Amino acid sequence: MARAGPAMKLHFSIVAAEELRERRGGRYVVGSGGRAGMAAAGWCGGSDGGVLAAVLGVPGGVPARQGAVQPAPPLGRAGKYLLQKDEEIVPTVLRQLFGSAVPAFPPKFYLTMTKSMADERRSQLEQYLQNVTLDSNITNSDVFIDFFRKLQQDTFKIQTQRAFLDVYLADGSNTRLDIQTSDTAERILEVTLCKMGLSRELRQYFSLFFFQDDDGALSVVKKVAEFELPYVSLQSMKELHCKLGIRKWYMDPSLDALLMDCTASLNLLYIQAVQEVKRNWVKPTEGQMQELEFLQKNANKAKFLELIRGMKFYGYVRLNPCICDYPEEGCSADIYVGNNEINCCIKLPTNKTKDVSFKINRLRSWQVTFLGAAEDGEEDTLELRFEYNDSGTWQWIILYTKQAFLLSSCLKKMISEQMMKAAKEGQNMDMKMPESTKNSKKSSIQQKQVVHLDFLSRKRFLVRPNEDDRVFEKIREEDL
Repeated sequence: MARAGPAMKLHFSIVAAEELRERRGGRYVVGSGGRAGMAAAGWCGGSDGGVLAAVLGVPGGVPARQGAVQPAPPLGRAGKYLLQKDEEIVPTVLRQLFGSAVPAFPPKFYLTMTKSMADERRSQLEQYLQNVTLDSNITNSDVFIDFFRKLQQDTFKIQTQRAFLDVYLADGSNTRLDIQTSDTAERILEVTLCKMGLSRELRQYFSLFFFQDDDGALSVVKKVAEFELPYVSLQSMKELHCKLGIRKWYMDPSLDALLMDCTASLNLLYIQAVQEVKRNWVKPTEGQMQELEFLQKNANKAKFLELIRGMKFYGYVRLNPCICDYPEEGCSADIYVGNNEINCCIKLPTNKTKDVSFKINRLRSWQVTFLGAAEDGEEDTLELRFEYNDSGTWQWIILYTKQAFLLSSCLKKMISEQMMKAAKEGQNMDMKMPESTKNSKKSSIQQKQVVHLDFLSRKRFLVRPNEDDRVFEKIREEDL
């Protein structure tokens, strides 16, 4: 049975390759993907025609250790199975299950591949994997989820068994769950929120995240995909010392009002809000801070949340300081994303600061790129660039941040919320208007945002994306 919900664009990168020989003497190339928090991919090509060996990817993440992208572990049974069953698994079985939604498999090379041919094959397979996972019918299906569950376990050699998993709240308290190592994030979130007494209809407003908390400096690493196995991911990210936590998952602060009547959701919002004030994510004035302290002292959670809702940067996600090219190359920036904007406090080379707000309704497209390991070996380089209308002129603005995938998820969420809000307003207008005027008004409430999402590895972008790759006009939430 397919699960409802918006589709995610998964980011696949095949970064390591090794030439091997088969028993009959033929050569072939096996590649493995770099770990992005918990990501791996395998591919194979050569005299055997080239095959997709194994895939494992998640939307977002960070390097397995700072300084290098590590190859995935050797392919296990699932990888070997796909290696042997390429003709069935990729072009036949997937198309039987999902029809024309599955794109054509990349053309094969029947002769030994040169390095340039192998690079081309690698890029084609990465694009194929990304396109396959654009369809929500595929990513939300039991077939997809079961396959990725088995593949995650096989890749990191973790069998299904009983284990304990700690799920943290914003204040550092935690709930210990008795789980199976094969439990998905969707299942773990459901169990955790149920134990907290949250009503089922409100669970959509919360999600699991991986985060780091070093000496009080909170860094949200990534949102956990629903099909991801949190236990397995944490084992693969031990060097990052990540924790699994619950945070609200919406970017419009006004949605708080929908959760105020439930004690459990009210408590979750309050705990997160208190911590964000403590960590200086929210910027109250001196007078507002005194009011918040008074309400906190009296444990008046509802009034606390009502007051903080109007404060600067409440409901935003704060990213770690990063580098940007606006208004000039080499500027550092503190990034806050939320409430339909990317807010940047930019430090100029002159040491002066400039506050800039990039409004989401003036943003036409964005792309994420993995640029490879830095020369000094200290960290891997990710960039997110977005096309923005600044005073009538479209230009690309680049942010170099290891949280590029998290930022991309936030942008998609804001646009999704805008579309849902516009659709609701349109329904209300239809109810109020006479039937004769409905058709003439429909065009005025259609969503006009243009969204282009992409992920490219090891290569720079063209100045503009292909027009054919964009999604125009009637965008549905599942298209994001």
